[in-house]
Amino acid sequence: MSEKPGGSQQSLICVVDDDEDVRNSISSLLRSVGYRVKTFAGPQDFLASDAVDDASCLILDIRLGEADGLEFQQELVAADTPIPIILISGHGDIPMTVRAMKAGAVNFLPKPFDEATLLAGVREAVSRARQKRSEADRDHSLRMHYASLTSREREVMGLVTAGLMNKQIAWQLSLSEITVKIHRGNMMRKMQAKSLAELVRMADALGVRAAPAAQLNGPRREPPTSQH
Repeated sequence: MSEKPGGSQQSLICVVDDDEDVRNSISSLLRSVGYRVKTFAGPQDFLASDAVDDASCLILDIRLGEADGLEFQQELVAADTPIPIILISGHGDIPMTVRAMKAGAVNFLPKPFDEATLLAGVREAVSRARQKRSEADRDHSLRMHYASLTSREREVMGLVTAGLMNKQIAWQLSLSEITVKIHRGNMMRKMQAKSLAELVRMADALGVRAAPAAQLNGPRREPPTSQH
């Protein structure tokens, strides 16, 4: 195999199989196309390593002596460990395949498997891992931006994304319209939102909702509507 996995040479692929020959064979194949590889004889060896947080794909045998690969897959899912998994087995059947795929496996390959099929599965797993990490980074960045807002800016954000105009927000918070505009500008800058639509998407992702008027400044009348 001469083709390198574009942009994936640094991706770490982990192999858990109690058959040393299988581990060595898969490792040799993956290394030949540029992946980093770590192999383990069982789930506990894998969990005890520093590879869990770094792996972009886990190739996991179903029958691991006293361990069960399907059960280990379920444990990883329950622990919210976002490693894309390819399951392999010399004794696979339809119920196993269905169970594995429902639990989120990238693929289920019966032994002996085709090298091209395995590599295609690994490429898909690496792509999924990259997407998940990108989403996690965006989510972390978004929450950091929100944490930088003052309590007043958070109130303004909730009301802006609820559809209120500046003068309605000013009335709701007992502020001047100029002050609301200042808070709104600071909030948009800190959130790095380029438009109201983008801010609304951010608020949805964060679960931000406008507080009821009674929680802001006591019971109030309905805010004034904009004049057309």
